[in-house]
Amino acid sequence: MEMLMFRILTALSDRSRIRNEDGMATAELLGNAALGIGALVVIWALLRQLGVDVVGWMGQQIGVG
Repeated sequence: MEMLMFRILTALSDRSRIRNEDGMATAELLGNAALGIGALVVIWALLRQLGVDVVGWMGQQIGVG
């Protein structure tokens, strides 16, 4: 009986190792990189526009612009 249980558990653990993904696929890494670059571009554009608005507002406040 113990040998049967051992064989069943061994077979099940081998199956779970086969299905287990140890790392990320290249497509997943490229997708994450693309999302990261897209987010950085959006953040950069927002900060650039916000910076222009803030500088213009500061110039108006001190009477330069």
